[in-house]
Amino acid sequence: MPDRIGDSLDQALESAFTRRIPQSAQAQMKYLVKQLKGTKAAAQTLGVSQRTVERYVAGKLKRPRRDLRDRIEREVKKRWQPQIRAKAKKRAASTDGLVVTTRARFGFTAAPGTTDDARIRDITQALPPRWADRLFEARDSGANEQQLQRIAAEGLAEMYFRNNNTRAGGLSVEFTDVEHIRIVL
Repeated sequence: MPDRIGDSLDQALESAFTRRIPQSAQAQMKYLVKQLKGTKAAAQTLGVSQRTVERYVAGKLKRPRRDLRDRIEREVKKRWQPQIRAKAKKRAASTDGLVVTTRARFGFTAAPGTTDDARIRDITQALPPRWADRLFEARDSGANEQQLQRIAAEGLAEMYFRNNNTRAGGLSVEFTDVEHIRIVL
């Protein structure tokens, strides 16, 4: 299970795919070359030589080492079924929202005398569309993991700890030491 919010958002979108990504290294490399419009761009993206890309496309190389295989797969998934990915984002951000399941350390800051020490909690909480929209917008604009955690913490604070802002007004939630997080659309 991913321990990063960005990775979990990517996996949530991948669950919307209607077809599997290409399976062989050759097919994946051909797809990347087509998407990136050339072997040179594919080589730069993957951090390998242009000749290596050409060998995979030609079928002369078939089994990439683990780190290269993971990079190829990650780059293919980033570009796979962009319209399906966009529809899933739009649906989550406008009607469905998302569900966050996490095990992390949560601490609180509230009015004087009402603090709670941070402790590990297991939480599964549905977040409304506005939080899905904020997370995807931040991810698409290049937000780092810490910024995504801040947005997730605000959403969990509002929906879980403050019960959709009907109690514990002013409660601020710290979300740290994420052991795992999973986001489902």
